[in-house]
Amino acid sequence: MNRSHYWNYIESKLSTLATRIEVRGKLNILDIHLQSENFYLHFLNEVYGWQLKNLNTTHKNAEAIDLVDSNNQIVIQVSATASKQKIESALSKDLSSYAGYTFKFVSISKDASKLRSGIFENPHNLTFNPQSDILDIPSILQEIGVLEIDDQKQIYELIKKELGEEIPPHIIETNLATIINILAKEDWNQATSKIEIRAYEVERKIDYNKLNAAKAIIDDYKIHYGRVDKTYSEFSKLGANKSTSVLASIQKYYLANMADLSNDKLFFKIIECVIARIQQSTNCPQIAYDELN
Repeated sequence: MNRSHYWNYIESKLSTLATRIEVRGKLNILDIHLQSENFYLHFLNEVYGWQLKNLNTTHKNAEAIDLVDSNNQIVIQVSATASKQKIESALSKDLSSYAGYTFKFVSISKDASKLRSGIFENPHNLTFNPQSDILDIPSILQEIGVLEIDDQKQIYELIKKELGEEIPPHIIETNLATIINILAKEDWNQATSKIEIRAYEVERKIDYNKLNAAKAIIDDYKIHYGRVDKTYSEFSKLGANKSTSVLASIQKYYLANMADLSNDKLFFKIIECVIARIQQSTNCPQIAYDELN
């Protein structure tokens, strides 16, 4: 799914950036902090539809706030530190020229979830609701997760430009794709030769794995078992480990995801992984996605 692809890439890049900010901060190497301020300006504008500008371009070393959106009346402090003292220090500065604005605090390195339940001194009475106005990477990612897919793609493209291109997987020919190429040439409307299936074993595995939605798919496609079995048998003649390697690669996806997923979710995750691996193969069949699926 493109949605999970976009989100996973965005999460990976933001998490990597956060780690680098924290590690380099401990080494007192602060260049990435300054660069991140401008990155978050464009990033937040894309996520929330704001029109933020960097205050430091007009007011060098501006106290307390870094980014300003005059149209939406928002002021933001971007910080690698997430603490009550940091927020109250910002709110205590002379922000009288921003009366009526909403103050937001964005933690670009540390989790700020515990701060959202805090009570803060706000001497100049800026609009500030800790629950909604303290942002961090997890809370921003939650926001991205429910956006329309076109909006997610826009954010994904921005992240690629700002934080580096996606590293492509190692593209090689795979036996998985070879099997799909063979099956793609079959006429699926033609009756398959009858073959004996130990139905009890199949049903037992379906019950054991609690496959509800998947059971309907298995029932629909089980009539093709003979055709698939024949294909694997022919494929095995090309080499001793051909079919075994295909089944082992599918099992690899099962083992990689079984700790986090189960039942139908695990079943469909394996399908998603297999499709992705085939698409990354140099011998990927030239067929439509729904056909591949």
